[in-house]
Amino acid sequence: MSNVYTEVLRANEAYVGTFGNKGKLAMPPARRFAILTCMDARLDPAKFAGLAEGDAHVIRNAGGRASDDAIRSLVISYKLLGTREWFVVHHTHCGMETFTDSVMRDLLASSLKTAKLGSGGWSDEGPGPGSHEGDYVDWLTIQDQKASVVADVERIRKHPLVPRDIPIYGYIYDVGTGKLIEVPEAMIKGQATEGEFAHKKDQRMAA
Repeated sequence: MSNVYTEVLRANEAYVGTFGNKGKLAMPPARRFAILTCMDARLDPAKFAGLAEGDAHVIRNAGGRASDDAIRSLVISYKLLGTREWFVVHHTHCGMETFTDSVMRDLLASSLKTAKLGSGGWSDEGPGPGSHEGDYVDWLTIQDQKASVVADVERIRKHPLVPRDIPIYGYIYDVGTGKLIEVPEAMIKGQATEGEFAHKKDQRMAA
């Protein structure tokens, strides 16, 4: 049994002691929005977006990419639980910028043990065998953060299961300052074209 295992259970005991009436929170998020962001441990959406339990949906994966599964969650988020606005948030110094699909596939083919990042890139130190199953995975790596935010917002915007009246906002989180930085092209591509938010956009343009 590791220290982490013990620490998690102790932390949960303390949390239970202060849980209060959170068990009465409704299933739909109270603030009716969702965030798609990276699983990076340096990002705390509750803090950078001012969330409390029950406020919003947070969907996380490596890179915060608009994968099929991320879109599945977003569709459930609006269709069954009523979210009306979505944020796509990538971040600076993301690990997904440090490798390519071919690098990941080669590493996995060599060994399933944890690889090491050095001055020359990623390398395997552990023994084999590995597996070529990684050859069939799109790892959704990132070469340019702004471009990836734009691509993800655009993919979500054009998805046939996503209504035109949901605005999709594109941002990059700066891990050095904690600031959310707007990606203007993504904001344009993610604009709602119908409904309440399209009307608000028209009002801003008229002003």
